[in-house]
Amino acid sequence: GSINPVDSIVKIVRSNAAPGAKIMLDACQSVPHMRVDVQSLGVDFIAASGHKMCGPTGIGFLWGKESILNSMAPYKGGGEMIDEVFMDRSTYAPAPARFEAGTPAIAQAIGLGAAIDYLNEIGMERIHDYEVELADYLRKRLEDVRGVTVLGPPVGVERAALCAFVSEGVHPSDLSTFLDVEGVAIRAGHHCCQPLHRALGYSHSARASLYFYNTKEDVDDFIKVLEDTLRFFGSLSGEDGDDRGGSGDDEAFVPLF
Repeated sequence: GSINPVDSIVKIVRSNAAPGAKIMLDACQSVPHMRVDVQSLGVDFIAASGHKMCGPTGIGFLWGKESILNSMAPYKGGGEMIDEVFMDRSTYAPAPARFEAGTPAIAQAIGLGAAIDYLNEIGMERIHDYEVELADYLRKRLEDVRGVTVLGPPVGVERAALCAFVSEGVHPSDLSTFLDVEGVAIRAGHHCCQPLHRALGYSHSARASLYFYNTKEDVDDFIKVLEDTLRFFGSLSGEDGDDRGGSGDDEAFVPLF
């Protein structure tokens, strides 16, 4: 859930490490949630995926500085990416056409465009402000769940609208499976940051993620099912239950197995 100061990191890299380095920013987790000004960040490339911003699967976009893109050779040949063709050489169309050989994903591109229009109509500032409120609520609610350790920024520090967490005695994959049966979808695994997990001393973690269509009531439902599930696993291990939160009704909770 950390929000990294990209512009500051880029300045450190440029001044202390590699002034001529080309910097690529994975913005898949930020573009759908906040206003991103590519000019102010100082990076050379930014990538984002469509399905994380209400668009279709199988499509995303790469933004790059025009001068750099036009200096790069195409990675694939096909229709619409050439300028002139000779028997012994070819020249290529300016970017982005030189990187879009053949028939593009037309339907997906139209869908992605509609998704971008939809988000802009709502307003990225509005989305960001609402998600900051949701994230703070989720973080505080998780803080009160017995046996759960929340990873990332502490309470009071702005974070993305998600929380990665671990729970005592329950593997994240088991937790996500049981929550799924109860109609609550979370993620479990490395979340594309295996080295970070090693540094924190965990093999895996669970992650609850929110978007602008979620509500505080959704967070409350998640916390209730989480506490019921942890109580169930605790009963299997012989631990005495804890009645804080949740329904406390073991018969109402039907596990997967």
